[in-house]
Amino acid sequence: MNLHARLIFIASAILFLAVAACGPKEKEYAPAGSAAAAPAYGDIMVEGSIGDASNLIPLLATDSTSHGIAGMIFNGLVKYDKDINIVGDLAESWEVSPDGLVITFRLRKGVRWHDGQLFTARDVLYTYQITIDPRTPTAYAGDFLKVKKAEVLDDYTFRATYAKPFAPALMSWSVGILPKHLLAGKDITTSPLGRRPIGTGPYKFKEWVTGQKIVLVSNPDYFEGRPFIDGYILRIIPDTATMFLELRANGIDRMGLTPLQFTRQTENNLFRSNYNKFRYLSFAYTYLGYNLKNPLFTDKRVRQAIAYAVNKEEIVDGVLLGLGKPATGPYKPGTWAYNPNVRTYSYDPAKAKALLTEAGWKDADGDGVLEKEGRPFAFEIITNQGNEVRAKCAEIVQRRLAEVGIRVKIRVVEWAAFVNDFINKRKFDATILGWTIPMEPDLYDVWHSSKTGPEELNFVSFKNEEVDALIVKARETFDQALRKRCYDRIQEILAEEQPYLFLYVPDALPIVHARFRGVETAPIGIGWNFIKWYVPKAEQKLVMTR
Repeated sequence: MNLHARLIFIASAILFLAVAACGPKEKEYAPAGSAAAAPAYGDIMVEGSIGDASNLIPLLATDSTSHGIAGMIFNGLVKYDKDINIVGDLAESWEVSPDGLVITFRLRKGVRWHDGQLFTARDVLYTYQITIDPRTPTAYAGDFLKVKKAEVLDDYTFRATYAKPFAPALMSWSVGILPKHLLAGKDITTSPLGRRPIGTGPYKFKEWVTGQKIVLVSNPDYFEGRPFIDGYILRIIPDTATMFLELRANGIDRMGLTPLQFTRQTENNLFRSNYNKFRYLSFAYTYLGYNLKNPLFTDKRVRQAIAYAVNKEEIVDGVLLGLGKPATGPYKPGTWAYNPNVRTYSYDPAKAKALLTEAGWKDADGDGVLEKEGRPFAFEIITNQGNEVRAKCAEIVQRRLAEVGIRVKIRVVEWAAFVNDFINKRKFDATILGWTIPMEPDLYDVWHSSKTGPEELNFVSFKNEEVDALIVKARETFDQALRKRCYDRIQEILAEEQPYLFLYVPDALPIVHARFRGVETAPIGIGWNFIKWYVPKAEQKLVMTR
């Protein structure tokens, strides 16, 4: 999921030294490798976000903004490297038993929490215990519930034993490890760490002004080395057009561009001289999801009809300007779990009308809107404020569905209210939203029928016994060929059932100010080596006070 909130930024702890209100001047930056471009500590990265965070304890966070910030503050035992290989994080190494049922982690020694306390295996055990506690309102307990026994062997050795083979086992320990000394015996849902987190990561929490900004400061004692960039500020700007103006005026250094901004508005000397743009197919997809408890959407023929009525190519070409691909399921094209052979729905309004008629929907009074048992086919699509691409998608869906007799109303909601008051409470007819595509293809948290409870991620309430069984089967084997067959079949079922209309996989379009060096694209994207990004001393413009 994404970003969001308000255009106000007064940093009492930040001294802005050289932000030109009239916009950036074209400038030549020292070439990489030259003495003038040598790595140096200092400066601040200011990034724009259309949404605020909700909770900075990773266990309780469900939105991407919260996870993004928490990921800079907390560490897991393992993580992905730039090539999407699993490598150590808080774990120095690990051993997996020949049967795959036991993982023994050797933890780094000398790692300290941001308050100075030593990190130990007891923190890992606490994180496991609080995650599986039924009183903890988390969407992420499923993986840890597979653990039969978790134990501390000594201060720096932790062991997890599983009852059955569990394919995502190792990567499940990438979850942010929590400080036992600050949370044990307390209600995690009311902990001040939700607003003022203390982790082991490369950045320490400094300040959170709701709806305005979140400020982090580099951790000089970070176990992988002090980050070169002294500070990180997430500015909450709930509109991408306003955010772009801030980028142009040097008010932010980094944002995700819209397709229009990428293809046209940044194709000039000002941006070529002062910024670097990147493009790659993202690990994400956007979809139209239905509340399957709404009687309008219980008949799969209706959902299939909507799929035929909406032109995905029109969305990719007209809204994304070709910067993306039509989506057919929950995986990124080209990855091993992706099934390119599922049923597809080409734009066919006649087929849509026929299916709707078959499902009992007819325009009896000639007003252009279908009815059934005296009820018009009318529903509301909600989406989040500040994402103009999703808003335009909603408008195209609205127009195309009107052509087959379905009346659609669009409602755009501020991010926090969108998540907390509508999605989490299941108060919606349909929604246009996006998911991040995880590197580990396990679908349990989003698609298993056990994950339909309050604040869990299967909020469309999809239930299918075969899908449930296949998800579990794929989790309980290390045979990738067998997992592939399971995921292929799941994608076939989702394509047939259409609980989502999968719309598109967008290209990621980040832009970063050119004074930041060390930015490297990789299969995982950019940002994987953020602690190595730097600004040469002569080009630094912001100072972080600690």
